Amino acid sequence: MTAEIRRIALDGAPLGADDVAAIADRRATLALADAARAKMAESRAAVARIAAGPQAVYGLNTGFGSLSKVRIEPDRLEELQTNIVRSHAAGVGDPLPPRVVRAMMAILAASLSRGLSGVRPELVDRLIAMLDHDLVPVVPSRGSVGASGDLAPLAHLALTLLGEGHVHWNGRIEPTGLACSALGLPALHLQAKEGLALLNGTHLMAACGALALFDVDRILDAALVATAMSLDGCRASHGPLAPEIHEARRQPGQIAVAGRLRTLLEGSTIVEAHRENDPRVQDPYSLRAAPQVLGAAADAIDSVRRIVGHELGAVTDNPLVLAGPDGDASIRSGGNFHGMPLAIHLDLLRIALVHVAGISERRVYWVLSGHDVHNPVTPYLAADPGLQSGLMIAQYTAAACTSEMQTLANPASVANIPTSAGIEDYNSMGATAGLLALRSVELLRSVIAIELLVMAQALEHQRPLSSGAGVEAAHAALRRVVAPLAGDRPPARDIAVVERLIATGGLD
Repeated sequence: MTAEIRRIALDGAPLGADDVAAIADRRATLALADAARAKMAESRAAVARIAAGPQAVYGLNTGFGSLSKVRIEPDRLEELQTNIVRSHAAGVGDPLPPRVVRAMMAILAASLSRGLSGVRPELVDRLIAMLDHDLVPVVPSRGSVGASGDLAPLAHLALTLLGEGHVHWNGRIEPTGLACSALGLPALHLQAKEGLALLNGTHLMAACGALALFDVDRILDAALVATAMSLDGCRASHGPLAPEIHEARRQPGQIAVAGRLRTLLEGSTIVEAHRENDPRVQDPYSLRAAPQVLGAAADAIDSVRRIVGHELGAVTDNPLVLAGPDGDASIRSGGNFHGMPLAIHLDLLRIALVHVAGISERRVYWVLSGHDVHNPVTPYLAADPGLQSGLMIAQYTAAACTSEMQTLANPASVANIPTSAGIEDYNSMGATAGLLALRSVELLRSVIAIELLVMAQALEHQRPLSSGAGVEAAHAALRRVVAPLAGDRPPARDIAVVERLIATGGLD
């Protein structure tokens, strides 16, 4: 049964991360609202009037960057806008995934539709038509320094509106002109300011942030399930989850995580089996302090969510067409294109995620070591340790992923390289931060998938005892796609299957 396609109106309201993901994943379409179309037309008329006047206005009738002192004649303004798109398409590296480019297109269309960029509605119409036809620009992944907009990536995107460059179409990479001709989409001719408006914006950074947050929400849910499963798979105490402990700390994420773990473990008979006469006084930090660590990560991610949410309702173009006190529009130049708000928080996101992965890997290590004599698990959860290696190397993989995440967590926003002859002298490197965040999300999904795979097997060693109802429901969902480990087999396929289960919300 085909899922219903949602329609999202571009009416000036902020997009949500779920809206961006829905467009990126072809679960929703966009439509330009009539009121937004009228506001764009009004703003466009102001740009046309000012561009034809005697005053030099950046982006309308001047050069760009350090060439802004060069005045451009009125009869060459369209050529100026075409030239900026062509000259700025200087990206290198592997193409961005089409999902990321579709997200960029959606965020760009929403920003332009707010009527402060002074472009014609036809530009938004074209972006929507390309999304509807799944005509996705080929955009090299490297080239943005995250300050004067994501210039190079957005230039490659804008190039396709001119009928140039290449697009993903029908499973192939084709010249844009060929695909657009087949679909009846003529090349657009840019007018004053339109090329600059297409390039000036934080749309790649924002796309990375929105998609990362959408994916992270499901991974965090799975991480909490994996943590609860670990507590019983390792025969850990539930005592450290007591609400009074967490209320004393007053950290909201910690309180919420502990509450969620208590709910998942409610009704466990495993914990009852070792409540009395257990000589262990305390469990390792990875079990005992899980609410503190995961709660800190959750709070950091909430901060990222707030900043990205603001950006998804923003106009990050420059200059802007703003209404004055007398109702007349004026062109105001500023720095809304600067990516620092996103750059800092996308760095924070990676730092938070590495701790979710790191504490998960430690729990996997703990249970597979088999040295806790009070837990009826075998070394590496093998049926016949020695003859069989069980899930030994799954922990190696989790360690490798965590190590890579630790490297990726180094902040990008703290380094600066000036551009444009020094007039763009302080850049954010936010696109770097965003691309690293997407990679960290992928790695985290793998680590949590490994913990779920391992701890599901650890629960088999606790039978006939059972964990809480929430944990057992997740265990059943895992067992519908991955059989218990009866003998050695390649874990790679099982890990991949669990990754897909996480990505689709199949543990719910």
